[in-house]
Amino acid sequence: MKNTTLDFEKYLNFHKEYGGTGKIFKFKFIEYKKGILKLEGKFTSMALNPNQSVQGGQMNSMLDDVTSLLVIYESKGDYYPSSTNLHSIHHRPLLAGKVIASAEIIKKGKKIVSLKGELHNKEGKLATTLIHTAVLVKAIPNK
Repeated sequence: MKNTTLDFEKYLNFHKEYGGTGKIFKFKFIEYKKGILKLEGKFTSMALNPNQSVQGGQMNSMLDDVTSLLVIYESKGDYYPSSTNLHSIHHRPLLAGKVIASAEIIKKGKKIVSLKGELHNKEGKLATTLIHTAVLVKAIPNK
């Protein structure tokens, strides 16, 4: 697992530069094992609903990102997931601040991938689960 942190940072930096949500969630690398990725993310006050908890769509967006980043990283940037289904379950509210976002490949075929994403609050409690299905699309080189 030598240089995984530095290697993954290239993908995070690309995501921050070219992806809209890459600028929002302030991802930091925690851990990678084949088929599994953990990142630290952050929700700011801009992600809150009027009840001052994180809006569900923001949680889904973060999990869409972390599951997608796992696919992109494992394909060395050759393929991007084009989402066909995002199914989320919100177990408890999240507040502004840091969270742990994890992704796991459930099954990957030649053209379709199914993934699971989870958000854990700062106490380590499961807050959101996402099942993400996507078609694998050949990446267009960025000029």
